[in-house]
Amino acid sequence: MRGWIYVHTLSPILFQLGPLRIGWYGLMYALSFLLGYLLLQRQARRPGCPISEEQVPNLVTYIILGVVLGGRLGWVVFYGGLPYLEEPWRILETWKGGMSFHGGLLGVLFALWLYARRQRAPLLKVGDTVIVYVPLGLFFGRIGNFINGELYGKPTDGTWGVVFPTDRLGVPRHPSQLYEALLEGLLIFIALAVLKRRVPRDGMQPAAFLLLYGLARTAVEFVRLPDADIGYLWGFLTMGMLLSLPMAIAGLGWVVYILARPAAAGR
Repeated sequence: MRGWIYVHTLSPILFQLGPLRIGWYGLMYALSFLLGYLLLQRQARRPGCPISEEQVPNLVTYIILGVVLGGRLGWVVFYGGLPYLEEPWRILETWKGGMSFHGGLLGVLFALWLYARRQRAPLLKVGDTVIVYVPLGLFFGRIGNFINGELYGKPTDGTWGVVFPTDRLGVPRHPSQLYEALLEGLLIFIALAVLKRRVPRDGMQPAAFLLLYGLARTAVEFVRLPDADIGYLWGFLTMGMLLSLPMAIAGLGWVVYILARPAAAGR
């Protein structure tokens, strides 16, 4: 540390056994799924939960597949571009390129729909139960991005910030990963928890999540560097904004629709 400047020296590798490398980013994914599993098990024991305790492992398996497959395919579609159309087998090269949150979210939504359909459970109630824990996964994922020294932000005024080892300029930058961990992770988790108690209406959790995530991600995009292969789409518009603004608009419309309807009796 030098004043308000932090020189990033964290290693993305947690430990190595011969050729086997265990990275912090993978650990963060594992912690997210484990914590989600434990919290869903606890939630399933409460009266009125649409998910039985016995079905939690099943549901978590659906969610893991949705996150991994949706996240990878989303990255290929939104960020990978033409090379993956010409050589589609490169989709399997997960060590080249990464994961897309927006793709992962679509994967999770599809997984919840498939689970609810097969279990004949009310989809909105399942969504209300599960979505509240998604921000915790976002929190751990962004911490993993910070440890990896990736997805950092624009240069600061030089009196504060983080110097990342992969930055060729070597200047203090906004730690946008930490901004996202705070805004998209902890704050949205708290907001959804409060809404769950004070506005217990079917569909409110996923609706509020779409609105809040869309706003938080769009705000951070102003200080986060766009992907090098894509850059700015138009003016200050980034791919992250292009994907997040419709989420915020859809979420706002959904929230207004829910609040405009009469509350269900007994709620």
